[in-house]
Amino acid sequence: MATVVDLLTYPVKGCAGTPVDGSYLTPAGLAHDRSFMVVSTDGVYRTQRRDPRLALVRPAISADGGRLTLASAEPGGGDGMVHVDVTSSAPRRDVDLFGVTYQGIDQGEEAAAWLSDFLGTPSRLVRVPPEHDRKTDGLTPGTSGYADSSAVHLLSRASLSHLHARMAERGAPLLAMDRFRPNIVIDSRPEERHGEDRWAAPHAEDRIRRMTIGEAELGYAKLAVRCAVTLVDQEAGARGGPEPLRTLADYRRAPGGGVVFGAKFSVVRTGKLSVGDEVAVEEWGDAEA
Repeated sequence: MATVVDLLTYPVKGCAGTPVDGSYLTPAGLAHDRSFMVVSTDGVYRTQRRDPRLALVRPAISADGGRLTLASAEPGGGDGMVHVDVTSSAPRRDVDLFGVTYQGIDQGEEAAAWLSDFLGTPSRLVRVPPEHDRKTDGLTPGTSGYADSSAVHLLSRASLSHLHARMAERGAPLLAMDRFRPNIVIDSRPEERHGEDRWAAPHAEDRIRRMTIGEAELGYAKLAVRCAVTLVDQEAGARGGPEPLRTLADYRRAPGGGVVFGAKFSVVRTGKLSVGDEVAVEEWGDAEA
């Protein structure tokens, strides 16, 4: 049996994650996950692919989603921050996410000024509108806010340990889990690791097709194709060397191109889930990679 060992939500797309002990899983993922997005003045999304300093923005959001705080985590850079009274009534504007047009609610001049100064480029902050009606693809279709694709990204510690072993063979430094920005991290129970434990093997998450965690149920959508965000040191807010993509390319190439690590899931049934919850797999399938 595997359990949830970490839960992380990312209120602002591309910015740092917020660890939580428990969260309500909505149709679009963990509460407030990717509800906000930083965009250019033309409405084009910003991510760490081109703006790695986003990793140094630490968001905190109130339980009701009415107040958002953005704080600087720049090493030696002080504790500058901005508080945003979240609005859902401001005019909508077009925003571009991977070439697809959605709507966003602009969160005002103070947030825009703070982000523009911190990132060194003119920027705005937008929120997903209540009428947001995005459809995501995969084996189990679903919805999400401003996430790259599906609502939930799940990764096991066993998969990261296997990657670390391969990186160590080539003398590469090991990387923290935050390079991969998962929502749910799972691991086997310590007392089961020496017996028959499918979770001790890497990439077991690739074969999950339907599972329940706490009150919620999730359905497999697709493998997580990794991009240049994994090259960004989340503590420094700067791109590092070629890892982990160099090592992943040795053994995790996807049939359709790119490298994969972790799996994406859609929400089948909403509900509360918490760190420590058991992962009950109701259906297994074949690995795609």
